[in-house]
Amino acid sequence: MKFCVIGVGRFGYHVAVTLADNGMEVLAVDTNESIIESIRDRVTQAICMRITDEDDLRNIGVADMDVVIVAMGENFAQSILVTALLKQNLQIKRVIARSVSAIHKDILRLIGADQVVLPEQEMGVRLADTLSLPFNALMRLSPTFSLSYAKAPKKYIGKAIMAVDELLHVSCIAKKRGEEVELVALDYIIQEGDILVYAGKNKDLDRLAKLTT
Repeated sequence: MKFCVIGVGRFGYHVAVTLADNGMEVLAVDTNESIIESIRDRVTQAICMRITDEDDLRNIGVADMDVVIVAMGENFAQSILVTALLKQNLQIKRVIARSVSAIHKDILRLIGADQVVLPEQEMGVRLADTLSLPFNALMRLSPTFSLSYAKAPKKYIGKAIMAVDELLHVSCIAKKRGEEVELVALDYIIQEGDILVYAGKNKDLDRLAKLTT
């Protein structure tokens, strides 16, 4: 897939480099020459320019991209302009925009952004979950439903996943050994030392966590 990241600050830089490391074609665009020099060897192409209109976007080949990420959150007006041009003029299929406030987010959604992220807020929520939830949260999908991981409770070693799911009202979806993660079937027999990945309601994950302590 082809990606364009417009705005290579701390957020945009990490997005662009990680996409490239994952084998994607990445075009990085920023107004700062030193930033462009620092990322030039990490992505497919890096361009130093300020985007002011539709022609600028067309000239750098944005119309050929599968996904465009507008990462210049601090420049409120510029991010809104670029997002509007991408969606309303170039009709880019998927535009992801970074916002810095709730109002900024609302405006970006109104002008057509397919997805809006608030990195600082999302990181803050994740840190708070890590510190306060009674289980090891991987991701909170809603205020009451999460993905988590835990060592297999001793009382369930030797039993099939389906038995644990029914008893604890959670869904075990994978196992982790070292750095490897594998999906597990319902008939998988739990082994000693397994780290299992669960999806479920927070109250049920809480109950599961207490069995592993």
